[in-house]
Amino acid sequence: MTDLVPPSHSSDRPLVLGSTSRYRRELLERLRIPFEVAAPDVDETPRTGEAPRELALRLALAKAQAVARQHPKAVVIGSDQVADLNGEPLGKPGTHERAVAQLRRMRGQTVVFQTAVAVVCAETGFEQMALAPVSVRFHDLSDAEIEAYLRAEQPYDCAGSAKSEGLGIALLDAIDNDDPTALVGLPLIRTCRMIRAAGVKLL
Repeated sequence: MTDLVPPSHSSDRPLVLGSTSRYRRELLERLRIPFEVAAPDVDETPRTGEAPRELALRLALAKAQAVARQHPKAVVIGSDQVADLNGEPLGKPGTHERAVAQLRRMRGQTVVFQTAVAVVCAETGFEQMALAPVSVRFHDLSDAEIEAYLRAEQPYDCAGSAKSEGLGIALLDAIDNDDPTALVGLPLIRTCRMIRAAGVKLL
C-alpha cells in the first residue's frame, strides 16, 4: 500500500464508488454499507512505455480524484484493472474479434491481472492506493474452446476477455493471489483497509 498523504481520521463520511462497472458495484455491495456511484471522466489511454502496473495505479488514482472533485466531502473509491502479458497491457477487448485475439495470445501463458484501488477524500486530503496483482495461468485453449466460451459469456467489457467468476473459470489452470476479489475487479481486503483509514465505519 502506498500512502500519498497521511491519513485524516474522519467519521461517518459518505462513500462514493467512482466507477460504472457493475462488477465493482456488486463487489462493494458485499460490505452492506450505503454508497453512491459516480462515473469518472478520465482518459484511459496508456502512456508510451507505461508498464501495466503503473497504468493501473495511475488510472485508479485519477478516477478517484476526478470523482472526489465533484464530491469533496465523500470518501471516494477508484479502481482499474490491466491484464499484463509479459509486460504488455491488455485492456477490455470491446469486440468479439479482439477477444479472440487476446485469448489466443494468452492460452498456455501466465498473465498477471494488475488490479489497483485508490481511496481519496478531497476535504481531508486523504489519499491512499494499493495494487493487488493476481497471477493466472491459462489452459492451452483450442480455437473451438475460445469461440464456444466467447459466444456463451461475451466478456467484451472485461480486461483480458475472461470472467473468472463465471464460465471463464473453465479457461484457467491456476490462480495465485492474496485478495480473492481482486481478479473480479475490486480487491475488497485492501479496499476495506483503506476506507477504514479514511473514516468509513464498516461494522
